[in-house]
Amino acid sequence: MTLDLESVTVLLDRTPSVLDSLLGGLPEAWVHQNEGRDTWSSFDVVAHLLEAERTNWIPRIRHLIKHGESAAFPPFDRFGFEEKSAGKSMAELLATFREARAGSLRDLDALKLTPEDLGRKGRHPDFGQVALGQLLATWVIHDLNHLGQIVDVLARQHAEAVGPWRAFLGILDG
Repeated sequence: MTLDLESVTVLLDRTPSVLDSLLGGLPEAWVHQNEGRDTWSSFDVVAHLLEAERTNWIPRIRHLIKHGESAAFPPFDRFGFEEKSAGKSMAELLATFREARAGSLRDLDALKLTPEDLGRKGRHPDFGQVALGQLLATWVIHDLNHLGQIVDVLARQHAEAVGPWRAFLGILDG
């Protein structure tokens, strides 16, 4: 499937609603449960998505447009959310993410990118040369990856409770 800007924005626009539907109003124990050391809870994932929204996607797109391959993207701190989310509720994170994503989509639209722009090259600090289209596709897949992660951590909280039906619930095997 060829990447096009419309499909990118349609998918990116849906993530806040999916998160709201899945996580809004859940008990705190559900959203703060992780799968052990060095794993993330649903709360952590939403906080990470918010941090990426603020410091990664649109800033990197602008950087690529301005600098091309002459300067690597600034590194993204995947754990930069930890201090910023401390003391916040899931409801606060979801509302803030919704606003941030809406702003990002407005910013993306304002860039008036063309299909030709998707081939523009930039430089990632670890991967080297990357294209703007790859960055946009990664933004979408990053959302989907973390939505899957949230579903996994929610499901696995009740792995033992399903009893013998576990044999039919592949999500619990991961």
